[in-house]
Amino acid sequence: MAFAIKNLDHVVVCVSDLERALKFYTEVLGCREERRVESIGLVQLRAGASMIDLMQTATGPEEEETIASGRNMDHFAVRIEPFDPPAIRSHLESHGVDVGEVVDRVGAEGKGPSLYIQDPDGNTVELKGPAA
Repeated sequence: MAFAIKNLDHVVVCVSDLERALKFYTEVLGCREERRVESIGLVQLRAGASMIDLMQTATGPEEEETIASGRNMDHFAVRIEPFDPPAIRSHLESHGVDVGEVVDRVGAEGKGPSLYIQDPDGNTVELKGPAA
């Protein structure tokens, strides 16, 4: 095996009303706001050692139908060790998985390398390395 999962790093949930969602996650669940990325409508909330990212969706009928049907997760990320891109790529490709490019992204531990893959049902999974 080229890597092992250490923990769940973060999930990205699509929301139709960002302020309503923020109120729920902060006041009801006790998360605290950690970071905003206004350019993409994203708010990152601290949830213990992990993060819950809220992403504002467009508000058209198609997007509201998607959210109402429960298909409102953009992706989830797992922290893996070791983060050795050539070994990871080789392992995943040997299982017929298309592998995205390694890019630095912010996760629960901070900014570090990650890559995206798709599970057999088309769900996006981010494999996250250590913070730099």
